[in-house]
Amino acid sequence: MSAPAGPGHRPLKVAVLGGGPGGLYAAALLKRLDPGREVTVWERNAPDDTFGFGVVLSDETLGGIEHADPDVYRALQAEFVRWDDIDIVHRGRTLTSGGHGFAALGRRRLLAVLHDRCRALGVRLLFRTEAPPAAHLARDHDLVIAADGVHSATRTAHADVFRPQLTTHRCRYIWLSADFALDAFRFEIADTGQGIAQLHAYPYARPSPTPPRASSGAPRPTAERAGVPDGGASTVIVEMREEVWRANGLDAQDESAAAAWCAALFADTLGGRPLRTNNSSWIAFRTVVNERWSHGRIVLLGDAAHTAHFSIGSGTKLAVEDALALAACLREQPALPDALAAYEAERRPVVASTQRAARASLAWFEDLATYTDQPPHQFAFNLLTRSRRVTHDNLRLRDAGFTDAVAAAAGVPTGTPPMFTPFRLRGLTLRNRVVVSPMDMYAADGDGTPGDFHLVHLGARALGGAGLVMTEMVCVSPEGRITPACTGLYAPQHERAWRRVTDFVHAQAPGTAVGVQLGHSGRKGSTRRMWEGIDQPLPDGNWPLVAPSALPYRPGVNQIPHALTTAELGVVRAQFARSAAAAARAGFDLLELHCAHGYLLSGFLSPLTNRRTDAYGGSLAGRLRFPLEVFDAVREQWPADRPMTVRISATDWADGGTTPDDAVAIAAAFAEHGADALDVSTGQVVPDERPDFGRSYQTPYADRIRNTLGVPVIAVGAISSWDDVNSLILAGRTDLCALARPHLYDPHWTLHAAAEQGYSGPGAPWPLPYQAGSRTPPTGRTDAPKPRLTLH
Repeated sequence: MSAPAGPGHRPLKVAVLGGGPGGLYAAALLKRLDPGREVTVWERNAPDDTFGFGVVLSDETLGGIEHADPDVYRALQAEFVRWDDIDIVHRGRTLTSGGHGFAALGRRRLLAVLHDRCRALGVRLLFRTEAPPAAHLARDHDLVIAADGVHSATRTAHADVFRPQLTTHRCRYIWLSADFALDAFRFEIADTGQGIAQLHAYPYARPSPTPPRASSGAPRPTAERAGVPDGGASTVIVEMREEVWRANGLDAQDESAAAAWCAALFADTLGGRPLRTNNSSWIAFRTVVNERWSHGRIVLLGDAAHTAHFSIGSGTKLAVEDALALAACLREQPALPDALAAYEAERRPVVASTQRAARASLAWFEDLATYTDQPPHQFAFNLLTRSRRVTHDNLRLRDAGFTDAVAAAAGVPTGTPPMFTPFRLRGLTLRNRVVVSPMDMYAADGDGTPGDFHLVHLGARALGGAGLVMTEMVCVSPEGRITPACTGLYAPQHERAWRRVTDFVHAQAPGTAVGVQLGHSGRKGSTRRMWEGIDQPLPDGNWPLVAPSALPYRPGVNQIPHALTTAELGVVRAQFARSAAAAARAGFDLLELHCAHGYLLSGFLSPLTNRRTDAYGGSLAGRLRFPLEVFDAVREQWPADRPMTVRISATDWADGGTTPDDAVAIAAAFAEHGADALDVSTGQVVPDERPDFGRSYQTPYADRIRNTLGVPVIAVGAISSWDDVNSLILAGRTDLCALARPHLYDPHWTLHAAAEQGYSGPGAPWPLPYQAGSRTPPTGRTDAPKPRLTLH
């Protein structure tokens, strides 16, 4: 079927609102796939009016264009400037990473190519024409494509249906152009005297060849070079935090003054050349997310539907890919509603992934000042891997010399992956950077005693090569358990049972440390095991709960806890101290205090769960008071040469809860009291949280604490590959990486990571009984004769 059936089985009548790349390309594709379609594009600006200068498209996007419309591909291919290198300028030193491969061209030239293609196909282009409202057009058009940009009037008019979420960010940026072609993509950091500014710059037009001469002897410009300087051209974006922008008086400067200021700041890069403007103004980037992308016959496309920060170069890319997907779905689906649903189903996961990467990149640049003290090589690696899409292994494929230089500068021995370097906390040296994260197993005897399951579970992970293996949350009292199947450390039999585990680890997996996490369930206690109904109360045998305030976890589901009195706080504090002394006798190498995930101590820290009006509530200092008292009591009982860590929830993922700034202050307070590292998790404090799930999604919170305070951190949160671990360690975003589910899937995750990287050094020794299995087993016949001749 060449096109979906419209009303009366006639070709679709299509209105496109917005003459940017996405709208134009959608119009061209729809007309090409069915010449009988009537396609009209409304654009309120003139044909050559455009914001910005150059655009970047990936090879993947270009491949889609080539497949869908070879004519457009050939026209673009003739224009593209391709570059492989990225230069990073830090403290006057330039480091170059190669093998990146990107293609750029002028935005005006891109639009001109698309204008020509639309006209050749018979698309009606209306310039300098305000489009009628989408709802009005939908009355006599079968499809209305709203490609009307980040400030989409269509999205605003139908906000009740699309339900947009608009987030304005903390930096200001300006698009400018230089009249010469840089020889690489360039990132540069400059100190304005009032704070940090950064430059993002890339070439988008080649230097012109010697032009033919007119009869007068003067060079004759060609149509293709119109508006392009002879020396080529580069996009130059300057960005800085809002407060830095204001402190430099840029909020009071006009367009030309802003360009002159930027040119002076980056004079070395520009060779003293000026910067050109094009309706250039300082902008605060806005992230656009919509719950829905279609409404009847109206569909959003490009920036109207979603935005991604320019630092990953995906705005035009996403819009063009939207157009490709929409055209394909309209061709494949017999009815318009099905086609629009298929378009959204196909594009939404791709866009969500891109937006996660863009938010990570955006946040990195917002917090750039926290990284400028890093050594040059580490800073460069950190910048290149900021979005978490480019990784250590990926960079090695692109430019092994660069990654080797980064590793050498960090003191990583040749041939050693960063994850297999040692790390010291007080008197404990971990042989590698991998931690088996605390995971509740709900497998204890009814009185809290760990049994054979715990011996095998923790023993297996210790044999699996991790530098540190952590217990689940071990409860300090019977009423402090989450479920009846949770382990404790409040009775003599508990201490003996845990000693059995630590003795096994130390004897059979020498060099592996084993740590205990102490905690109290607070208002999240007296529930069923996870697989029986997470956070659901027991059908019978419930025990009374305690918390900072009398607030149930789920109103109407969980019981209302008793708000602890000052005297009762002393009892709980003593329970923690007693359990710490028992943990020391049981032979644990490290102790972690659990102040996260909505359990008792976390409940004191969050303003959503602590409504006290006494000295243990109110301000952050008040909310910190009891957790710090507990920490001090535990530290007093814990041997001085053994390290203590604290797990915190760095955000509640809920309005009015703990903020990232609060998390830094909380971490600073625990560090001041003697915490050797912060184990930085997030959420699970309130049931109506809205986490921003994704790969390594919690690691930026650990990163910020480490690089703001200079204290060691443990990063957690969907870290699933050894490549992620290497990347995070080498970039200086964390000191240790804690992995949970990967260790449930593979108890020998660390040893297998070493084998897959060809590493067999002291950071990952195989237990003697397992050494015969230290190489990946063959999976099939490998000795078959290779073909020698090809016969035709």
